[in-house]
Amino acid sequence: MVKFRSLLQIIFDAFLIILAYYVALLLRFEGSVPADYVHMLTGQITYILIIQIVVFVGFNLYKTIWEYASIKELINIFSACFIGAFINGILMYMLNPTFPRSVYITAFIFEVTFIGGQRFLNRVSLNTLGFKKNLSDKNIMIIGAGDAGVLVIKEIQRHKEIGKPKVFVDDSKSKLGKVICGVPVGGNRNDIPDLVEKYSIDEIVVAMPSISFKDQKEILEICSETGKKIKILPGIYEFIEGQVDIKEIRDVQIEDLLGRDEIKMDEKSISNLIQDKVVMITGAGGSIGSELCRQIVKFNPKLLVMVDIYENNIYDIQNELKRFYPNAKLDVLIDTIRDENRMDSVFGKYRPEIVFHAAAHKHVPLMEHSSVSAVKNNVFGTLNLIKMSDKYGVDKFVNISTDKAVNPTSVMGTTKRICEIMIQAFNEKSNTDFVAVRFGNVLGSNGSVIPLFKKQIAEGGPVTVTHEEIIRYFMTITEACQLVMQAGAIAKGGEIFILDMGEPVKILDLAKRLIKLSGFEPGKDIEIKITGLRPGEKLYEELLLNMENASSTEYRKIFIEKPIKHDYAKLVEDLDSLKKIIEHDDKLSIIKALQEIVPNYVPDVINK
Repeated sequence: MVKFRSLLQIIFDAFLIILAYYVALLLRFEGSVPADYVHMLTGQITYILIIQIVVFVGFNLYKTIWEYASIKELINIFSACFIGAFINGILMYMLNPTFPRSVYITAFIFEVTFIGGQRFLNRVSLNTLGFKKNLSDKNIMIIGAGDAGVLVIKEIQRHKEIGKPKVFVDDSKSKLGKVICGVPVGGNRNDIPDLVEKYSIDEIVVAMPSISFKDQKEILEICSETGKKIKILPGIYEFIEGQVDIKEIRDVQIEDLLGRDEIKMDEKSISNLIQDKVVMITGAGGSIGSELCRQIVKFNPKLLVMVDIYENNIYDIQNELKRFYPNAKLDVLIDTIRDENRMDSVFGKYRPEIVFHAAAHKHVPLMEHSSVSAVKNNVFGTLNLIKMSDKYGVDKFVNISTDKAVNPTSVMGTTKRICEIMIQAFNEKSNTDFVAVRFGNVLGSNGSVIPLFKKQIAEGGPVTVTHEEIIRYFMTITEACQLVMQAGAIAKGGEIFILDMGEPVKILDLAKRLIKLSGFEPGKDIEIKITGLRPGEKLYEELLLNMENASSTEYRKIFIEKPIKHDYAKLVEDLDSLKKIIEHDDKLSIIKALQEIVPNYVPDVINK
């Protein structure tokens, strides 16, 4: 089919070349051409065609997709016609010196006009008039009339099935009222609601990749109030030959509304921590663990040892790392941290220098009903790792903690607080630097509220919120892991690092935003149902145990809760007691044992 089209184009080009020369000859003699000149041209036209078509082939004029032609292709046509005409002019002058030389120049001009015009008319017919593609009646607003916005406009204009760009929005006063690529700049961010109504906008595309997250959040919140579909061109992307791939434009996620300014890592200190070291990550298949793998492998560890009990997730991250980092040294182990003997064997074999401990049971309501498993995994699994790290001389052990460890009301939160206590207590007795990093909820992580809301919205609702006033801190997975590595790099041992989670977010507001981003009206299209607090759940989470005991670091998003002295002997005694108690699976006895270690643990008796 392609060869047939090329053959048709060659035949049509031959006709246009012949037409160009004969029209040029007619113009030279004002319509009355002497018969001798007609015979001269007719005798040479075959050679003219062969030379010109060969030149066209050499310039790939029959491989170009003219639907996407631009100024570059026009220059290509001009060059091909000029070289062909130049060669033909020399040939005809040698064969027929008396033939009017002005005809060569005029024929060249007509040739460029006919050949170029035919191709760009083809582009207009396919692209502008939409003969090839189904046209869309969707009216699109572009926010950002800069380079990115212009590229987005051009891309949309090439893909008529996407919709019709109707108006630009830009905060620059100098652009207001101007027309760019045939699209007017109608106003600034405050005019978005009025412009949506004026131009009957169906979809909004935010094309401001270099904007700060603060401004992006404000603009997206204004857009979300319009109830229209919102898409975004994320991040500062690579410009490839001045084009932007339409696939880069994606739906707005809740992360875009909650995001903050990009973290600037001290890559040198992190590289010193990781490069050429044996690094072990527990829970490597989970949300935090897998992202830690992605981040750490970039710093060229000597070996990355990935440990997880669940094979499916770790299999996925293993394949991903092998695909993108084929030279990385990886070892994947399907093991449980609960098995002290097995951990002894693993540490003895690999001798890790850095350990990031992300393996944990983290679901608060589930752990209320599975307290034995919570204690075995979170407390004694961590204790096994601490012992092995001390025994085999690990340089740094970084424990991933949670805001639920502060003044806990749940079994899960209490077990994580015990981990923090063990970190600080064992740090006093060991050459290993034991530290913990505490942060709140991670957007999009396994079991988090965002995937649940998305699923509920996809099912038509209702979206379930446990309480009207419940609030949470949120952070992206990437941001959390970058700060975990940074904290590990500056750790001296015994610290509990607290990550700046920004402003807390009301979960009810989060649900409403997500419903609007999905193109629905909360309470009208999608119902929001209040279900009541779940077992162990708090209305709000805290990040600091003692606000007066916190200090800042050189990194503005990382704070330190200064080390607290713990009675090591009593802790060991309490842990031995707890280990015996969980064998009997008596919830009340377990709670009392946990309170012995964490006195400020106040069980959620209401939901028991």
